[in-house]
Amino acid sequence: MSTLPNCPQCQSELTYEDGATLICPECGHEWAPGAAAAAEDGPRVIRDANGNELKDGDTVTVIKDLKIKGSSLVVKVGTKVKNIRLAEGDHDIDCKIDGVGAMGLKSEFVKKV
Repeated sequence: MSTLPNCPQCQSELTYEDGATLICPECGHEWAPGAAAAAEDGPRVIRDANGNELKDGDTVTVIKDLKIKGSSLVVKVGTKVKNIRLAEGDHDIDCKIDGVGAMGLKSEFVKKV
């Protein structure tokens, strides 16, 4: 008796494991075992340092001096960043900071205004 999940595309029960990937021999679909569960959890919620939910277009304030890699520039505490965009990855905020330019920030270093 197989304990592998059915194929998410065609619902076939004939799925098999190939390393870290699951494969359906009927439709040829390949997926990671946790991918279906992660997709069902819903959209990712990004929160600031105080726990407030962030959304695209919000204005945030930097709560810590941030050194910029490969540059001598520093984003100072209290810098206001307008019209943020949420992104996937380690740096989950894309923004443009006056005097610095476009960059990515981590949500743990900002607070919502």
